[in-house]
Amino acid sequence: MAELPALTLDDLQSAVAGEAAAVRAVTRLQPAGGKGDKVFPPTYATDRGSTTKYAFEMRRVDGQDAPTVLLDSVASQANRMEEALLSAWEDHRIHVPVISVDFSGEEGISDLGRITTLQAPHRIADALLRDSVDAEGTRFRDTPVGAAFTDASAKNATAIFRYCPTALVFGVWDSTGPRGGLGHKIQRALVSEVVGVGAVAGVKTSSRLDPAGIQSNVEVYHRRDDPHEWTTDVAEALVERGKPVPFSRKGAEGKGKPSAINHSNVAPSIDALAGGVTLDYALQTTVLSLPALRRLRFPFDAEGMLLEGERRAVTERAARCVLAALALVAITELREQGYDLRSRSFLVPEEGGPLSLEWVPAEGGEPRRFSLNARSAADLLAAAVAEATKLGLPWDREPLTLKPAPKLAGLIRESRRRAAAEGSEEPETSP
Repeated sequence: MAELPALTLDDLQSAVAGEAAAVRAVTRLQPAGGKGDKVFPPTYATDRGSTTKYAFEMRRVDGQDAPTVLLDSVASQANRMEEALLSAWEDHRIHVPVISVDFSGEEGISDLGRITTLQAPHRIADALLRDSVDAEGTRFRDTPVGAAFTDASAKNATAIFRYCPTALVFGVWDSTGPRGGLGHKIQRALVSEVVGVGAVAGVKTSSRLDPAGIQSNVEVYHRRDDPHEWTTDVAEALVERGKPVPFSRKGAEGKGKPSAINHSNVAPSIDALAGGVTLDYALQTTVLSLPALRRLRFPFDAEGMLLEGERRAVTERAARCVLAALALVAITELREQGYDLRSRSFLVPEEGGPLSLEWVPAEGGEPRRFSLNARSAADLLAAAVAEATKLGLPWDREPLTLKPAPKLAGLIRESRRRAAAEGSEEPETSP
């Protein structure tokens, strides 16, 4: 196969300006263990009559009906791409505006560290930001950044471009703002999904031999002096209505048995609902919609000055080019991180070499193909940002750091306290 040309900024600018309808990357994958090795898809709650916990469906593949199973959803792929961008940002491989909530100084929840707009589920519209304050104690929505975001929309996206451009790539709905469900929505422009083709459900076996030989017929009780702890001595047991209370933990089986405290044998069993799958191959399909980017408008520059005529057209094309380059960084960073989706779901590309991107022509026909890696994508992004900056649309380079409002910190602490209490299902005692 002939070596593909490298993608240039001129190519990207032409595509965004209207030459292309989409950027597409399609990668065939196999289990890291080799063809025929079992992989485990994500599980979902089962409907009545379901035969598995997996998302199976028939799809048309190469003109034929094929059984497929979802290996990584659109939402999950977006989360992975944003995590890949976060890693690149933290390693200073890219510079991108990031807003974060810093929990490190909060008693009892400091382990949360810093949660950024590259991690928060709803990005700049997330409730974690809404319920946080700046260094002066001003609520995020009342800060200049928060107020600018509240007033933004797809028809006036300058503020989002400056402070959280990933929201313009991955989509955002301002449902937690002052307008509630009527808050502005910006569609997801970058979509990716991984499915297994030719998928066949399997079964999973499990068993455990207790090395200490603890038998399952031993009775275990809540202790009277500490109901979170257990005992086998009836004299030490918590008593209700004249009987010792069998020990139990939330989510654990075998109430009053050693299995409730993770002891004793586990009888051999077969799980047919979530027993993994074998497949012919997996397919990752990634599409960047250029019309979605072209629908974003930037009528004002970063100083709030109205852009008109040819200057506005040139500036808007530059902003959209930045967003397209940011999407390409997300695609390539995720590619270089690999496809270790979860335990026993590790995939590798069938073919070696750099990522192949397809330019889908706006008027149809054969796509143009380019190669791209993460380093080159980062260079494209830096060049595109420099061009937009010259035209009056710079990124806000200083990260905005918030801290949780007291009510948010209190909510998290109380949630943790209740989770710890419910974990042992402490029995209620009579006064």
